[in-house]
Amino acid sequence: MTGPEVFDVAREGVWVLIKVSSPLMLVGLGVGLVVALFQALTQIQEMTLVFVPKIIAMFLALIVALPFMGEALGTFMTHIAERIASG
Repeated sequence: MTGPEVFDVAREGVWVLIKVSSPLMLVGLGVGLVVALFQALTQIQEMTLVFVPKIIAMFLALIVALPFMGEALGTFMTHIAERIASG
């Protein structure tokens, strides 16, 4: 592999990483903002109030997004395997 081909594979890998991680990160961001707003409005400063809803929401988002994540990673792996096989 030449230098530009290595950079192309690395760039594709970064984009796949962003696509795979973005659903969970966006859910975590949204739940965090909602909980922070709730805490600011009610002046409740309980630490577990932050973690429990975020964990539950991210678990549910993982269940929903898992087929998409698996398909994206599988497609990337197939592409990499084809490049390895072709030499």
